[in-house]
Amino acid sequence: MQGYGLTESGGGGAVMVTPEESRRHGSVGRLSENMEAKIVDPVTGEALPPGQKGELWLRGPTVMNGYVGDDKATAETLDSEGWLKTGDLCYFDSEGFLYIVDRLKELIKYKAYQVPPAELEHLLLSHPEIADAAVIPYPDEEAGQIPMAFVVRNPGSNIGEAQVIGFMAKQVAPYKKGSSKIDLSMIF
Repeated sequence: MQGYGLTESGGGGAVMVTPEESRRHGSVGRLSENMEAKIVDPVTGEALPPGQKGELWLRGPTVMNGYVGDDKATAETLDSEGWLKTGDLCYFDSEGFLYIVDRLKELIKYKAYQVPPAELEHLLLSHPEIADAAVIPYPDEEAGQIPMAFVVRNPGSNIGEAQVIGFMAKQVAPYKKGSSKIDLSMIF
C-alpha cells in the first residue's frame, strides 16, 4: 500500500486502492477523491502535461487555510485560488498515477539546471558493487553547485571513483553529472 499526503493537505493527496494499483512500481497512487492536482513548472508557473516533471499543487476541501500567525509562510505556500504548493517535484503518468521525484528545496542548482539528487542516488544504487549512496550539493565557484556522491561499496568490492563516474556518465545528461565528486566509503 502506497500513498502520499501532507499535513497541509489534511492527509491523503494520492492513494493506491486496489491490488492492481499497488503493482505500479514507484507510484504513490492516484489522486484522492475530492482533490484536484496539477503539475506546475517551478520557473514559469505554467501547468504541465502528463509525463512532465514539475511542482505538485493540490486543491481540495481538506487543504489548510493557512499557517496560524505566519502570513508570510501562508502566502508562499497557498496561491490566491487555494492551490497548495507542495514543494515536491512530481509527475503524473498518462493513466493518472502520481510519481514523486524529489523535493524542490533539495535540488542541486548546477549552472542553469536543477538536478534531483534522488534520481542520481537511484542510478548509483543500480550498480551491483554499490551498497548505498547519498548525493548532496557541493559548492562550486563556476557552476554554483555540483553533485557530490557519497558511495558505500559492497563488501569485497574495489570499485573506484573513476569507475563510478564512468558508470554515471553513460546514464545521465552532462548537466546531471557536472564535474562530480565521489567519496567512496567502506562500511563493515
